[in-house]
Amino acid sequence: MELLIILSACKTASARRITAVIPSFPYSRQNKKDKSRVPITAKMIANMITVAGAEHVITVDLHASQIQGFFDIPVDNLTCEPSIARWIRHKVDDWRDAIIVSPDAGGAKRATSLADSLGIDFALINCSRHLQKNHRQRSNTNESADMALMAHSHSSSEVANGVHSLSESGEWFITSEGGGRVRSGGARKQVSAAEESADEVDSIMELLVGNVTGKTAILVDDMIDTGRTLALASKTLEAAGAKRVFAIVTHGLLSGRAMDLITRMQIVKLVVTNTISNTEKALQSNGKVEVIDMSAVIGETIRRSHHGESISTMFRQDAEMMF
Repeated sequence: MELLIILSACKTASARRITAVIPSFPYSRQNKKDKSRVPITAKMIANMITVAGAEHVITVDLHASQIQGFFDIPVDNLTCEPSIARWIRHKVDDWRDAIIVSPDAGGAKRATSLADSLGIDFALINCSRHLQKNHRQRSNTNESADMALMAHSHSSSEVANGVHSLSESGEWFITSEGGGRVRSGGARKQVSAAEESADEVDSIMELLVGNVTGKTAILVDDMIDTGRTLALASKTLEAAGAKRVFAIVTHGLLSGRAMDLITRMQIVKLVVTNTISNTEKALQSNGKVEVIDMSAVIGETIRRSHHGESISTMFRQDAEMMF
């Protein structure tokens, strides 16, 4: 609301040009109608910003790049990929033998792009979720969920195939031609924020053997909210034989008890950017958390926008940032 008030004030004051810099775009996860009678809030926010007077928007790592189409004004969606790639090169000693992992299917494009820029492999954890209505009592039975991981190699485009089997104890196994077998710890129950409290999500995460064994796994996502997705993904990678796990996220929302969960996560380091500035102090107080400063990138973008210079040249593939 404060942003809309400032935009309106600038408009009524006859500002020559108004640019809204929004590092973390609000409600970006509500960018589509995934079920009946739900709003597309990201579209509504875009309309409000435009009506309030903005003529140009600068943001960072939108949850879905299609959100740019919600605006009738120019939108520059900055990417953190060069900054993240530089951090990996400088802070992960064995990065050439590491593997980039997306914790869900939605982040596959982000993971593959980063892996390509570094010249290393990537993997994708694909999770199937089954909703079970819980009326008065909690059900003691776990719904089965099939998991698959697609691995990409720069020398081959083949994807390993797995064979699923269910043991008498109700645990899922995944076997692959790569050798070995990974046993899951069973289904993990978690409450979905998008569902009513009576709805429970039974989810299980599995990883095909042979893709991350003995490697440093680097989880990459656009945001961390409650931290449950990254926690499950890190446990999956550890069970699959990953040597160690890093997590790199653009927007650190960190709602609820996320900081406590981060402390218990099976990760060496959680890296976030400072697109949400009010959490930086809390993040730095946790030894597992490191912050990538994006202020120079945003500042240079503002300067180039003001002088009519190209912004895209800052993010050319394989080119080091100038700051």
